[in-house]
Amino acid sequence: MKKIKLLPMILLSLFATSTWIQAADPKGDMKLNPLENGVPFLTIAPDARGGGMGDIGAATDPDVNSQYWNPAKYAFAYSKAGVSLSYTPWLRQLVNDIDLVYLSGFYKLGNEDRHAIGASLRYFSLGSIPLTALGANGQPEFLGEANPNEFALDLSYSLKLTETFSGAAAIRFIYSDMGAGTVEGLFAGKAFAADVAGYYNNYVMMGSNECMLGLGFNISNIGTKISYDNGIRNLFLPTNLRLGASFLFPMDDYNTLSINADVNKYLVPTPPDLEGLDQAEKERLQQEYEAISPITGIFKSFSDAPGGMKEELREVMWSLGAEYAYDNKFFVRGGYFYEHPTKGNRQYFSLGAGFKLTSFQMDVAYLISTVPSNPLDQTLRFSLSFDMDGLKGLMQ
Repeated sequence: MKKIKLLPMILLSLFATSTWIQAADPKGDMKLNPLENGVPFLTIAPDARGGGMGDIGAATDPDVNSQYWNPAKYAFAYSKAGVSLSYTPWLRQLVNDIDLVYLSGFYKLGNEDRHAIGASLRYFSLGSIPLTALGANGQPEFLGEANPNEFALDLSYSLKLTETFSGAAAIRFIYSDMGAGTVEGLFAGKAFAADVAGYYNNYVMMGSNECMLGLGFNISNIGTKISYDNGIRNLFLPTNLRLGASFLFPMDDYNTLSINADVNKYLVPTPPDLEGLDQAEKERLQQEYEAISPITGIFKSFSDAPGGMKEELREVMWSLGAEYAYDNKFFVRGGYFYEHPTKGNRQYFSLGAGFKLTSFQMDVAYLISTVPSNPLDQTLRFSLSFDMDGLKGLMQ
């Protein structure tokens, strides 16, 4: 077999198997130490509503895309069933052929309005990668193209345990092909994962107004590791703890405003600090790190940062967002997302809008980076959702 020039594939692999890093600390007084994980496409906000509020959705009122944010919300969904299709042209500042497509839906079981099942398919295409090899004359030869892609298929069940609280569990199959068969020793990665979620929803009085308070959590992607070299190196999945709060205030009979907040922390161990160590010690620490099991890594993730509690707090991401609705038909959204410069430096505002008719809703979101040279800048998201109750009413 000819030796394939791996630079394009290596760059893509690094881009797709670690936390996005946009910028180092300009002052040089904080050391870069991002968390390492595989298949980060699982962490991309797939829909325009959540994306328009700074990537928020753990405790917002239920919608058809709750499968990603918090599947426990389906038990409180207002309609019997729904389906949504979302599309995101990803990293358009770098390339023009990376896309994320997200299909989700739910159905409430029985007549008691307490049970619901949800499902989603997330497909991530990483475009076309040219492959070359050094020929006999030392010049590169074009061998063809690789078309890396990844997908995740999941199913959830949610149950209303009380009149104000619901719980949910989800299972997920993950497949990641970075060009298996085009490079010797490169295989498609496969993994299984599960989510555990909860959602609290209740009405509270503020003056003479009956407001809605929502609280939620979702521990997602608890599962096996994933490998692209037949088990020689195994990468953690992006296990994530998401906590959220939402407060919806009715200003009058037609106008409502919700204020929302989410915090996130990856539940994967922090890589060891290898600076200044000899090669043997580096290899030993790296082997110990890679030997950590996923479940052990979840518990270690709260206290293993080399910089102590100060660095642990840097691993917490947060976002704030708001949504204004007129007559529950026209929506305007905005939000802000923050990640520490040493842990990925994703910092951006987002804007969004939507309109809803009897049976369908269309939403769009736009991302505006607040740090220089951010490939996420100007990211667009589009979602089209269908309410099955509304469709049924139109056909009657």
